[in-house]
Amino acid sequence: MSELIEKPTKPADDDCCGGGSCCPCVWDHFYDQLSIYRKQQRAIVAQALALETAQE
Repeated sequence: MSELIEKPTKPADDDCCGGGSCCPCVWDHFYDQLSIYRKQQRAIVAQALALETAQE
């Protein structure tokens, strides 16, 4: 597994210009990081369940 990341925080209202011309937008970065974070959390839960099942 790659390095664990902290749960990303939503950009502040004034972090986005709202113009749609920024590439990537701060929201694009946020959602990319949130996706990585959620995948990591699911993997951690799956590992814990597998370990728990193996110990039974």
